[in-house]
Amino acid sequence: MLTTYISDFERYLLTEKRVSHNTFDAYKRDMSQFVEFMERHAYDMATITTKELKEFLKELRQQALSASSVSRKISCLKTFFKHLEEKYGLKNYSEHLVLPKLEKKLPQFLSEQQIETLFNHAQQASSDNDQRNYVMLYFLYATGMRISELTELRFSALDFESGFIKIKGKGGKDRLIPLPQQAQVLLGEYLQTIYPVFLTKTKGRMNDILFPTYYNNQLKPMSRQSFWGYIKDMALQAGISTALSPHQIRHSLATHLLNKGAHLRSIQLLLGHENLKTVQIYTHIETAHLRKIYDAKHPRA
Repeated sequence: MLTTYISDFERYLLTEKRVSHNTFDAYKRDMSQFVEFMERHAYDMATITTKELKEFLKELRQQALSASSVSRKISCLKTFFKHLEEKYGLKNYSEHLVLPKLEKKLPQFLSEQQIETLFNHAQQASSDNDQRNYVMLYFLYATGMRISELTELRFSALDFESGFIKIKGKGGKDRLIPLPQQAQVLLGEYLQTIYPVFLTKTKGRMNDILFPTYYNNQLKPMSRQSFWGYIKDMALQAGISTALSPHQIRHSLATHLLNKGAHLRSIQLLLGHENLKTVQIYTHIETAHLRKIYDAKHPRA
C-alpha cells in the first residue's frame, strides 16, 4: 500500500502542486529514505504514528545532516501525510512534527566591480561555445533568472518589440522580465553571428532553444551543471576568490537594484518570488552595506 501512496504522491507533486523539477527530485529522495526506514523496521502505514515519524527523524539527525536538510525532509513528510489525509482520510500524524530553527544567513553576492571584472574576462573568449556562454552569463545577471530558467529559455519566450521575456518559473508560473537595451543588442549580435554556427551543425534545422549546445548530433539545452562549471572557471580566471554559483549572481542583481533605490515589490516580481518575505532578506544586506559606509566615512566612527 505504501508504494501506491508514494506513486500517487509523486503524481500529485507534478500535476497538482506543480513543484519544480529540483523540488520533485529532492522529495523523491526523501521519500525513498522514508520507505527504506519503514521496510527496515517492518512498519505499516495503517499503524504508524507520530512516534515512528520522530524515530525516523532521529535517525536522520544521527547522520549529521544540516538543519536545512532535516527541515526539507520534515516539510516533505508534512506534504505527504496532508495529501493522504485529504485524499484517503488517513490521520495526519506529521502535523505534530516541529521544523528545526534555521540560522538566517545573508546570501553571498558580488560587488558591481566584481561583476564588471567577470564580464570583461568572459567577453575575451574566442570560441563559439565561450561566446554563447558569455551571452548567457550576461543574461543571468541582467534578468535575474534562475539557472534552470536560463538554460531552458526558448525563442518563443522573446518579444523584441516590447523588450520583454516571458519566463516559465517555479510551479509552471509565468512572469515577464524586461530586457535592458544592452542585453537586447547583445542578443541581436548573438543571433546573427553565433547561433547560426550551431544551426549549421544540424544542417540549418531550426530549433526553439535559445542557447543550445551540440551533443549527440542534436541541439539540446545546456545542463545546469555544465553552465555552473563554466561560471566557476570564469570566476577563477577573473581572480574572484568567492566560490561563485549561478544563484549568487541572481543575489548580486537583487542587491545592486536595492542599493540603487529599487522597491522590494519590484525585485520580488523580477525574481519570481511568491512571498515578499523572501526578498526582505536583501534589506539586511543593504543595512550591512550602510554600516560599512558609516564606519568608514563618519567622522566620529
